[in-house]
Amino acid sequence: MVLKVFVIAVLVAVTVADTIPYTPPRPSYNAPAPTGPAQYNFDWSVNDANSGNDYGHNEGRNGYDTQGSYYVQLPDGRLQRVTYTVNGDSGYVAQVEYEGEAQYSAYQPAPSYQPAPTYRPAPTYTPTPSYN
Repeated sequence: MVLKVFVIAVLVAVTVADTIPYTPPRPSYNAPAPTGPAQYNFDWSVNDANSGNDYGHNEGRNGYDTQGSYYVQLPDGRLQRVTYTVNGDSGYVAQVEYEGEAQYSAYQPAPSYQPAPTYRPAPTYTPTPSYN
């Protein structure tokens, strides 16, 4: 009898809880209000002779006018440089240029398969005669 009352109470509680709408908690912070049009400049680059990495990026923005460029050393030896602008609603407009000429190494066929040599352990002792 007590179990039936408990089960009915749980079912009533679930039904009541299911009808209450969920309201997510509000954040306790306010986003800062913009103080004016966006303005920034940045520039970075990597040039590592040991690995051959050579790339970089620079960009400047003043309000809705954004201009920048980036470059990368391609595996074929050319330098790819992209210069771009973004002006308001005109979208991203890029100009791509390549410096140098593509260089490819001569074809080197892989060596044919050679099975590994058979393992033969060296003897660990030298037998001596037991007779005189």
